[in-house]
Amino acid sequence: MAGIGSIKALGNIIQMAYLPEDFDATLRYWTDTVGVGPFFLMENIRLGDMRYRGQPTDAVFSIAIAYWGDIQIELIRPENDAQSIYSGDYAVKDQLHHVCIFVDSIADARRACADAGAEILVEGKVGDSGEVIYVDAGGGPGHVIELLQPMAGSEGLFAMIKDAARDWDGSEPLRKLG
Repeated sequence: MAGIGSIKALGNIIQMAYLPEDFDATLRYWTDTVGVGPFFLMENIRLGDMRYRGQPTDAVFSIAIAYWGDIQIELIRPENDAQSIYSGDYAVKDQLHHVCIFVDSIADARRACADAGAEILVEGKVGDSGEVIYVDAGGGPGHVIELLQPMAGSEGLFAMIKDAARDWDGSEPLRKLG
């Protein structure tokens, strides 16, 4: 069978992402109950050249990221109702929304997804040098896979967030990033 394992071959899952109904309550759950934190908030993100199912969209969202060991936990807050995976059929709340794999080449990721018969739901630019696609490989809502070719410099940001989690004492559970 063509495409068997082609997405997994791109890399390991590095993130589990959630789209909570109540962002603040979910943040408290992760920090107070589970002990994951601190979360770093990036507000009002707009992907460059963002498309949803091939059509331009002006979706805006905020994210909070923390590390649980080597896994990122991402909480997503849509900031508008523009078409995206954060509205409509793919906006599954209070359960796993998507997982993320970092890739070296978005072109290779596109080929692997095409081989697997995956539908590209969202695509866009991340900063000056990064790109992202979100795909449905047949599992439907709640089973979306994000394939991210991080922009240059992201590794420093992610290392800082991971280091903050290593010896976190529970203080400042939500920290804003510029």
